[in-house]
Amino acid sequence: MKANLGSVDRILRFALAFWFLGPFKPEFGFVWLNWIVMIIGVIALVESFVGWCGLHSLFGINNKNQ
Repeated sequence: MKANLGSVDRILRFALAFWFLGPFKPEFGFVWLNWIVMIIGVIALVESFVGWCGLHSLFGINNKNQ
């Protein structure tokens, strides 16, 4: 598992996770939609720390040098 996320991508994913998991997260009327937002936030947080994205690997995208 080689890192395929650049520093800007990692910072943006961390900001997204901070927003989705923080006190100003979007709240929806459907519980299942709130769970999806939380799961996306957790995935973005993990990817920002690890530096690897499964979808980038699947599509052959490498932003490591950006």
